[in-house]
Amino acid sequence: MSHASGEASLVKAIGVRQLTASIVNSTVGAGIFVLPALVAQGVGAAAPLAFALCAAMMALMTVTIAIAGSRVSSTGGMYAYVQAAFGPYVSLLAGVMQWLTMILAVSSVAAAMLDQVGTFAPILASQPARVGLLAATLASLAYMNARGVRLGMRLIEGVTLAKLLPLLIFVAVGVFFVNPANLTWPGLPGGDTVARTVLLLIFAYSGVDIALSPSGEVHEPARTVPRAVFLALAIITALYIAIQIVAQGVLGPALSQETAAPLASAAGQFLGQAGVTLLLLGAVCSMFGFLCGDMLSTPRSWYALARDGFLPGPLTRIHPISRTPSVAIWTHAMLVLVLASTNTFEGLAIIANVALLGLYLLCCAAALQLTRRDTRVEASTPFAMRGATVFPLAAAALMLWVLSTATLREIAVTALVLGVATLVYVVQKQRQSIER
Repeated sequence: MSHASGEASLVKAIGVRQLTASIVNSTVGAGIFVLPALVAQGVGAAAPLAFALCAAMMALMTVTIAIAGSRVSSTGGMYAYVQAAFGPYVSLLAGVMQWLTMILAVSSVAAAMLDQVGTFAPILASQPARVGLLAATLASLAYMNARGVRLGMRLIEGVTLAKLLPLLIFVAVGVFFVNPANLTWPGLPGGDTVARTVLLLIFAYSGVDIALSPSGEVHEPARTVPRAVFLALAIITALYIAIQIVAQGVLGPALSQETAAPLASAAGQFLGQAGVTLLLLGAVCSMFGFLCGDMLSTPRSWYALARDGFLPGPLTRIHPISRTPSVAIWTHAMLVLVLASTNTFEGLAIIANVALLGLYLLCCAAALQLTRRDTRVEASTPFAMRGATVFPLAAAALMLWVLSTATLREIAVTALVLGVATLVYVVQKQRQSIER
C-alpha cells in the first residue's frame, strides 16, 4: 500500500470539539503542578506577565501550526509539515528534536513525581528509595505496554480525569482565599529574567504537537485545525493564570520556596490536610498518567528511527506474542530511569524546551515554505488571514529571544544529538549509494 493510499484509508473522524479536547488533555498535565513556584522564583508576583508572554508566543505559533496544518494532511503533526516542506533530512532533524523533547520531558516529569511522592510519604524521599520507586514504576509500565497496546490505553483513560479535577477544585475554592496584597507587583522584572522564565514555562504549553499527530484523521483540516488550536489555547491560558493567581494570592512570597509541591502547599492553607492530600494525589496521578502515555508513544519513535536505519537494529524487534516493540519499550524505560534519577525537574524541563523551540522554529520555516509553494490538501482552501506570513516570522523572532537566555550546556545537548543524527544520516546515504 502506498503512503498516499494509506493516508486515504484513515477515517476523518476528528472534528473541532474532539481536537480541542485532545489538545487540552495533552497540554494540561504534570508541569502545572510544579511550575507556579519556579515561575514565582523568577518573576515573583509578576508571574502572570510571563504566562501572558508565553501565551502570546504560543498564539503566534498557533497561527503558524494552523497555516502548515491546513496545507498538510499526512499523519505526524509538525514532523509531517517539515517533511512536506523540506524533505527527509530536515524532517529527520525535526523527528529527532521531537523525540528528544519527549524523552527529556517525561524524565523531568518522573523526577517531579518523585518529589511529590516524597512530600506525601517522607520515607520515600531518600535517593535510594526514589530510584527504587521509579525503577518499579517504569518496569511495571514497560511490562504492561510490552504485553499489548490495549492495556496501556486503558491505563491512560483511567487517569485522565484525575489530573483535571483537583486543579478545578483548587481554583474554584482557592479564589475565595486570595490576599490581593500578595498579587501586588514590586515593579517590572528585567527582560532577560522574563525570557528565562518563559523558556521554563513553555513546558506547560507543550502538547499541541502531540495532539496534532493524527492530522491525517482530522475532518476538514483547513477549518478544524486553526479553530481547535485557538480554542484550546484560550482554555489552557485561562486555567494556568487562574492557578497561578490562586497559588500566589494564598502563599505570597512563600510560593517561591515550595518547589516540591506548591499547589498542595497552597491548598493546605484553605482546605487543610484534605486539600494537601487531594493536590498531591492529583499531581501524582497526573504525572503517572503522563508516564503512561509516554510509555505507549515514545518507544514507537525509537522503533521508527531504528526501522529507518538511524538507531541500532535490535530496537525494531517485535515481541512474537504481544506484537509490540518490546526492546524499544524497555530501552526507553531504562534511559528515563537514568535521566530522572540524576537530574531535577527544572534542569530537564529547560533542556527539553530548547529542543521543543528548535522544532517550533523548523515548523515556522515549514509554514513559510508551504505557503510559498501554495501546497494544498486536495481541493480544500488553506487557512488564510491578512498578513498571515508575519506570524511565523514573529513567532521565530520571539523564540530566538527566549532561546538567547539558554546556557551553552542546555543548547549543547540538542546540538550534540542533532550532530549525531546528521552523521548517521550521511553514513546511511553513503551506504545506500554503495548498495546501488
